[in-house]
Amino acid sequence: MTDIAAPSASLPDTRIYERRESVVRSYSRSIPRQFNRAQDVWLHDTNGGRYLDFLSGCSTLNYGHNHPVLKQALLDYIAADGITHGLDLHTDAKADFLATFEDVILRPRGLDYRMMFTGPTGTNAVEAAIKLARKVTGREMIIAFTNGFHGMTLGALACTGNAGKRGGAGVPLNHVSHEPYDGYYGPEVDTAALLERRLADPSSGLDAPAAILVETVQGEGGLNAASPEWLRAIAEIAKAHGALLIVDDIQAGCGRTGGFFSFEGMGFTPDIVTMAKSLSGMGLPFALTLFHPDLDIWSPGEHNGTFRGNNHAFVTATAALRHFWQDEGFIADVARRGRMLERRLETIAAAHRLSTRGRGMMRGIDVGSGETASAITSACFDRGLIIETSGPHDEIVKVLAPLTIADEIFSAGLDILEQSVRDAMSPAYGVAA
Repeated sequence: MTDIAAPSASLPDTRIYERRESVVRSYSRSIPRQFNRAQDVWLHDTNGGRYLDFLSGCSTLNYGHNHPVLKQALLDYIAADGITHGLDLHTDAKADFLATFEDVILRPRGLDYRMMFTGPTGTNAVEAAIKLARKVTGREMIIAFTNGFHGMTLGALACTGNAGKRGGAGVPLNHVSHEPYDGYYGPEVDTAALLERRLADPSSGLDAPAAILVETVQGEGGLNAASPEWLRAIAEIAKAHGALLIVDDIQAGCGRTGGFFSFEGMGFTPDIVTMAKSLSGMGLPFALTLFHPDLDIWSPGEHNGTFRGNNHAFVTATAALRHFWQDEGFIADVARRGRMLERRLETIAAAHRLSTRGRGMMRGIDVGSGETASAITSACFDRGLIIETSGPHDEIVKVLAPLTIADEIFSAGLDILEQSVRDAMSPAYGVAA
């Protein structure tokens, strides 16, 4: 195994966090270091430690930390006294982003979407999407799916399946029906057919929906990947029953599952798409709701927000689109690395009679329990690899390496994961296989 990371054994002084930061913090509990700089695939802590980042800011950093092209674009813009905050005013930075997104992303894919800047986070994009669907259709019900995750504000949280997250709401989370996702009952049960039957039966108790909201790969729900056939069936069901199809591409988009959009090449076009995370390219807050022009029935200011105009994010997003998404070599490399990841995880899983989940560069191993997954991620961290878990019981060890990672470093990081799985699955380690 190539020794590429140099973790620090020294713990940081956490007294200021314990004294002043809310106990709601989570990532810092499993990654107990204080970081002071980052570059490419590396995070550096204040005690001189270096860590390979297979978390990528939960897929907000698909192009790695501080990519030089994006960083220089932002530095040039700041040096020229470019507009920092612009509400929803017209700015050069916004115009450049709109035109570039149109030219680089929409037109080559034959897509015609209006772009709505909703606020800084993915949950803002989801809130706008479900509000628009209800406004357009005059209906209240949203169909979401088991193990889906869509955000932490009340509308998006109502569409989220996780009981722990839902429990923090403090109020009823209504007007959403959580239907079984693809494979929820096993491969023999066609859950799209079950949904069609429920919607077609006037006595099923399921109200006609305003929208069907779906992730093509469930990021936080366990890396469950829906088949193209199932997704096409869901799209047809939505159309047949007068509902809008919303694809949540907040984590699965921006190349994480292969194409810029996770639904590319699957034979359907969503009515609405939500995006955030790696849209800015540098981890800057930036969310977007896309929808067909005929759905743009908002009144001016009807859905508002102070931080819709993050011009710094427009600048880096534009640079990312131009640098990466006009480069066929980058797109081919992402696909190739996705296949490389699939092969390595399948090999690791087969050695321990485990299974894998996901698609593209959004994959993981189902190790059976949260206890085992925690042991694996802790062992990885001790070896200098930052990696997280997902799934209803945190049983999936989830790889979200940067899309731009060099093959040698990627392979070495997967070597760390392989050794950590081997240790954790050994009876002598204390976690039963």
